Amino acid sequence: MTTKNTSIVTIKPANLNIAAFKIVGTAPLVQARFSEKAKQAMMDKMAAGSSAKKGKAREARNFDEDMRNAMHISEDGWQGIPAGAFRNAMISACRLVGFKMTLAKLSVFVLADGFDEVDGIPLVRFDGTPERHEMAARVGMGTTDIRIRPMWRKWSATVKVRYDADQFTETDVANLMARVGLQVGIGEGRPDSRTSAGLGWGTFEIV
Repeated sequence: MTTKNTSIVTIKPANLNIAAFKIVGTAPLVQARFSEKAKQAMMDKMAAGSSAKKGKAREARNFDEDMRNAMHISEDGWQGIPAGAFRNAMISACRLVGFKMTLAKLSVFVLADGFDEVDGIPLVRFDGTPERHEMAARVGMGTTDIRIRPMWRKWSATVKVRYDADQFTETDVANLMARVGLQVGIGEGRPDSRTSAGLGWGTFEIV
């Protein structure tokens, strides 16, 4: 008589906790959402193909509309910051402390307060009054353009983080968020910008 060798694999249930952090900006927050209008213009040009007119009259530019289109507005009408911006920043900050980013991707999540009215991106609600910020920018081939962006000189938010308590303690998560505010930042011109060393924007502190 033969018997089969059996093995038992025990997987523990996920040990997820939630921590909330009240943050206050220590530098202006700037957003640069790719507008639905600009996306539609690109799609229309692609759909027209070779029949697209290069010499078509240019529509007058509405700078206030440019600012509005660069903001993330929720389905309920409040202004928000993409939840993914905080999550990506926390994952990036793991490089500073020698924690594996691949594990962090599975261990920290930012809870949304709502969703973007246009494309459904999860958003974290924040408080502040935007103003129009104008800056010249190079757009390739030696040409420049004026970029209109919303800037909040004073801003604050409450960020709720769901984390794997088998990987991080609550203090770990708090320290990671603090490093995001000091060294990574969020939004345009942040210290950890993918294309530059940043403009000193998007930093914050936990209060």
